[in-house]
Amino acid sequence: MSSTQPDPSTADRAVSTAGPVARAVGLSIALGDTPLLADATLALTPGRVTAVTGPSGAGKTTLLRALVGALPPGARVAAGSLDVLGHDILALPAEELRRLRRHRLAFVGQDPGSGLNPRARVDRLIRETSPQGRRTPVADLMRAVRLPVGEGLEQRRPANLSGGQQRRVALARALARRPALLLLDEPTAGLDAALRDDIADLLRGLAAREGIAIALTSHDADFVARCSDDVLALRPARTATATATATAPATVPVVAPAPVVAGGAVVEVRALDAHVGTGRTRRQVLAGLELALRSGTLTGITGPSGCGKTTLLRSVAGLHRPAAGRITLGGELLAPSYRRRTRDQRRRVQLVPQNPLGALNPVRTVGAALARPLKLHFGHPADRCDARVAELLAAVGLAPDHAGRYPHELSGGQRQRVSIARALAAEPDVLLCDEVTSALDADTAEGIMELLRGLRADRGLAVVLVSHDLPLLSAHADLLLALDGDDGTLITKEGAAPGPVPN
Repeated sequence: MSSTQPDPSTADRAVSTAGPVARAVGLSIALGDTPLLADATLALTPGRVTAVTGPSGAGKTTLLRALVGALPPGARVAAGSLDVLGHDILALPAEELRRLRRHRLAFVGQDPGSGLNPRARVDRLIRETSPQGRRTPVADLMRAVRLPVGEGLEQRRPANLSGGQQRRVALARALARRPALLLLDEPTAGLDAALRDDIADLLRGLAAREGIAIALTSHDADFVARCSDDVLALRPARTATATATATAPATVPVVAPAPVVAGGAVVEVRALDAHVGTGRTRRQVLAGLELALRSGTLTGITGPSGCGKTTLLRSVAGLHRPAAGRITLGGELLAPSYRRRTRDQRRRVQLVPQNPLGALNPVRTVGAALARPLKLHFGHPADRCDARVAELLAAVGLAPDHAGRYPHELSGGQRQRVSIARALAAEPDVLLCDEVTSALDADTAEGIMELLRGLRADRGLAVVLVSHDLPLLSAHADLLLALDGDDGTLITKEGAAPGPVPN
């Protein structure tokens, strides 16, 4: 189950010889009759970085949450044992568990933005987890996670940060605690390659210099190779009676094919300017941007973290008010605010956000989340909704029984696929995808891209994909756009390998 990667620089690192701070032996976790994690064995040692890999749904997030004593409600240990810092952490009284988390454990989840107080500024967010209080060197922590200092970012609130910046603020909060055990769930999702390498080097340095035991999950083989000392490869847990579990998107079409002439501009963006922040922290992220989204094509957008990629998608979706410019849908001017658009306009432009946990209602089951757009836009009766929900789940590689689960009962990759299925339920003309493959393993990501290719061919769907994965964009995009990191201007506009999808 576990393998150790040789590290050529181990002799130069000050790795502690102390025993493991956490150990799992044959650990299996289940939610009712559904297995979440099967037979995981690992030891986390001060001064070493352990990477947990495996396909989406294999239990990577479940393992990290078990290490911090935060299993989903109703989950239980089915087999094996778990010891963290000398405690059976899953059996600790609530007050002792809070004390352990406050002083010795740090966990950064896959959707870190959802854990940041939306009213607090960055400097307060970082300072509040530190035992030093106001004496916390906020600027040093920001530099450590490659956030700019002296440009007003420390005065911004989470809503005015990019997804990558939110992730790094959450990491700075974790480091401020000076934990003995640091747990990171997909820490480089949504980060560009340069930042990914910086974070890898940062984690290696922290482990060696501070003697911290670090465990992280990742689908990024390059990142894992660069930063980890040990690798635990998990396999998907299966029920004893199951004959097959959907792990890749089905090849059946999501909707009945509707002939659409490929190539016509569905959405046009003209002279778009956009800002983020308010008052002294206000800054321009998009300047004079021009873009045409054509039916049946995939437009890839890349650029450094914070350059305005997500702001562009949110502006097209009506969730961010541009400072200037115009956006049209089918030749009709779109109101800048989502609320002022017609129901049909809202249906035709769908956004799949980077952090699905914050976008899915925690009190609704997956089935209810997918059924809502079916009832709202098409008036489907309950029996038709159930059948359609099953089709949508199959299309994104999830089994029908996922309809009865809640978001907290899913892995990060499974939540991302549910978010895609919910957007597809509205049968949109334009699908805006913000880093939708960053939390997925390579096979599942490729399956999602093939699903989108089929939709583009069958329905003339126009797809926009924001991603730092240049090989994936090059393989699937008809047009590749690169945004400048300083002012959001377009610095590259070129065709990619596949060419337009034929009608």
